[in-house]
Amino acid sequence: MSNLGVGIIGCGNISSAYLRLAPMFRGFEVRAVADITDAAARARAEEFGVRHDSVEELLGADDIDIVVNLTVPAAHFGVSSSALKSGKHVYSEKPFVLSLEEGAEIARLAEEKGCRVGSAPDTFLGGSHQLARHMIDDGVIGTVTSGTAFFMNHGMEHWHPNPDFFFLPGAGPVLDIGPYYVTNLVQLIGPVRRVAAVSTTPSGTRTILSEPRRGEEIPVRTPTTIHGILEFRSGAVVTLVTSWEVWAHGHKPMELYGTEASLDLPDPNFFGGELAMTRANQEPSAVDAWDHPFAIVN
Repeated sequence: MSNLGVGIIGCGNISSAYLRLAPMFRGFEVRAVADITDAAARARAEEFGVRHDSVEELLGADDIDIVVNLTVPAAHFGVSSSALKSGKHVYSEKPFVLSLEEGAEIARLAEEKGCRVGSAPDTFLGGSHQLARHMIDDGVIGTVTSGTAFFMNHGMEHWHPNPDFFFLPGAGPVLDIGPYYVTNLVQLIGPVRRVAAVSTTPSGTRTILSEPRRGEEIPVRTPTTIHGILEFRSGAVVTLVTSWEVWAHGHKPMELYGTEASLDLPDPNFFGGELAMTRANQEPSAVDAWDHPFAIVN
């Protein structure tokens, strides 16, 4: 069977990871890239030896079966819906869409066109997270009753060349990094019944500290610190804290507390990492890692 043809729309910072890692997998090949900024698409095409199309050309190309949507969050719905209307399967970066209504429309279009839709993150498939799932399913830590998850740093303006969109509606720490944490919690514990949260936005501007725009001020129009509580259908309750206002902290990325033991999990932003378990009145002990194909590479 011939490979499925993949076209990438959106040639920003994350596109290099997709293009670099795609050859590791069988069954598909990246054939073209496109971006609303022609120079960005041309540069990525030359870097990775693929075709450079306009967005319209890529959507209409007969050799493209799947569109990978790597645009900014505000454009996710428009690009994904256009791809589906063109008869292409879609895989989107997170966040999948920005509202329940947009998500319902994407699902409707996919069913109407007979297409499939997927979305990042996929890091929950990594070796450490799947080992944690196996342990929970087998009752190794008993019944999960509660947990904590923390993602806190001081934002993207320190390293990203164009961090503007991170601070606009559709982004912020919950919609940018939160999907890694929530997805992993759901695959470990099950569906969420209800959510409560409070947020704050201490600063209305950020100063870019990365090149080539060092010193430029950008507006902040979305909350940058959010404290949430997730109640799962199982009865477990997990605290989720995300912030781009924190210089340093001592919290672990994720901990789950069971009736028989506590489990420390690695950062769900990555495929790999170490697990540790603590039983009653014992010291923490490392959990032997699985020999898993997705345990290392991110």
